[in-house]
Amino acid sequence: MKENIYDDPGFFAAYGKMARSEKGLPAAVEWHELRKMLPEFVDKRVLDLGCGYGWHCRHAVKNGARAVVGIDLSEKMIDKARQLTTDACVTYQLSAIEDFVAEAGSFDVVLSSLALHYVGSLDSVCRKVYHLLAPGGVFVFSVEHPVFTSADAREWIYDANGRKLHWPVDKYFEETKRRTNFLGACVTKYHRTIATYLNTLLEAGFSLSKIVEPVPDIKMLNENSELKNELRRPMMLLISARKAKAE
Repeated sequence: MKENIYDDPGFFAAYGKMARSEKGLPAAVEWHELRKMLPEFVDKRVLDLGCGYGWHCRHAVKNGARAVVGIDLSEKMIDKARQLTTDACVTYQLSAIEDFVAEAGSFDVVLSSLALHYVGSLDSVCRKVYHLLAPGGVFVFSVEHPVFTSADAREWIYDANGRKLHWPVDKYFEETKRRTNFLGACVTKYHRTIATYLNTLLEAGFSLSKIVEPVPDIKMLNENSELKNELRRPMMLLISARKAKAE
């Protein structure tokens, strides 16, 4: 049974209080960079792996997508996404990323936001996405950055006065499960090196288009002084890859 902490009532309630949950994409620190990596959506068929509240699904439709499918393992996430979505072009399915099945070439764009670090087999997912994409299709995703996921305790090292000294990096090359505290719960995530993310895509047949390690934009930094610490270490990794136009 795949772990699904998001259907725990307490955890889901805590998740709902996050800025990105309450305010959507503009409140996501990485959004100003991720949106620049997304392709044109006009008349495209789009799949969102781990769709959560469906923010990216609705963004795709708003920008001209012909049809969008969002999948998530969490019933609570799917229910919330359906509540927030009124456009009939968007459909949601309860499914783990690893279990989703569709015909080859069914989609032109596949997205995934902060979900693939919950998946144990990255290579099988990349091969699946390549199979699902039409020739020339685009795969854009974000994950927690390997610098952020390497240590078991994802917390700053503090001095005696409570000042943040540095972010620990440990066991970087041990690509294993990490049990970490997130929103007051113990959650399993998978640590991988940057090289593994990139090489797994290449081995699946993709060509790499862009890699970004985002930092908050100036507006966010001016509005929230705590975000200045996000300039001290990368928290997320954004990757765009493409399937060849002709096999």
